[in-house]
Amino acid sequence: MPDPADEITPEILLRAYAMGIFPMAEGRDDPEIHWVDPRRRGILPLDGFRISRSLARRLRLGGFTVTADRAFAQVVDACAERDETWISRRIQSLYESLHALGHAHSIEVWQKDRLAGGVYGVTLGAAFFGESMFSRVPDASKVALAHAVRGLRADGFRLFDTQFLTPHLASLGAGEIPRASYHRLLKAALDGTARFEPASYSSGWAAASGRTQDSAQTS
Repeated sequence: MPDPADEITPEILLRAYAMGIFPMAEGRDDPEIHWVDPRRRGILPLDGFRISRSLARRLRLGGFTVTADRAFAQVVDACAERDETWISRRIQSLYESLHALGHAHSIEVWQKDRLAGGVYGVTLGAAFFGESMFSRVPDASKVALAHAVRGLRADGFRLFDTQFLTPHLASLGAGEIPRASYHRLLKAALDGTARFEPASYSSGWAAASGRTQDSAQTS
């Protein structure tokens, strides 16, 4: 029998996301892919990203350079560099194929020439499926998410799916909704159109934060 993982193509992966399911593995070298459809889904409202005073200060002061789609493979590698990871080598290969097709993107945070943090995800219609993020220095992943939210809004995205809710994401305004509610939001987002433009994510915060900073909740 052929390995079921070998039968999964980037096109099948996109169909799975359109159905509201996503892949996970049990380790870096796990050959199997497990499909997940959580009973409760984490989402980050694009108009409700919560910027704390310390994060707002960090964004204003700078110290980081933010880019998009400059180091996709490096971001996925960094996200997988954990004692326990769901990003198997097979899943990473599929994401890299989606990136080549224009359906997976990364936001990178640099400190000088060092990759300090980042986030990556899959795009389909007007939905962004956030997959994973990492931080090698304090606040780097929060900076990446702030730029991601600002850019996604500017590019016309309607849904930021975080899959699960973590305390870190909850502190930034994410919440959970039932599966049925998520599927309604997903359908609406898939019926829409959006285009990921790297320039939307990489400009300086003070000069280009615009309505995202104005409408974000600051505490």
